[in-house]
Amino acid sequence: MFNSKTILITGGSGSFGHHFVRTVLERYQPKKLIVYSRDELKQYEMAQLFPESKYGCMRYFIGDVRDASRLALAMRGVDYVVHA
Repeated sequence: MFNSKTILITGGSGSFGHHFVRTVLERYQPKKLIVYSRDELKQYEMAQLFPESKYGCMRYFIGDVRDASRLALAMRGVDYVVHA
């Protein structure tokens, strides 16, 4: 289902997002897996657990879902959106 797809996870640095990322990385081979969150510290911590150097599909995007233009930028080329 998620193989070769681009997935955006809004609120992705929270507990559900963390587990969802782990599950996707264990079961699929996504083209990109984008963690979208407004919390820079949590994004940093996620990047330590799932570094782009080890998981080439990982991307981290700082933003707030209430910012429509920023969210639209993050959603370019996205196949699936998961709201965590």
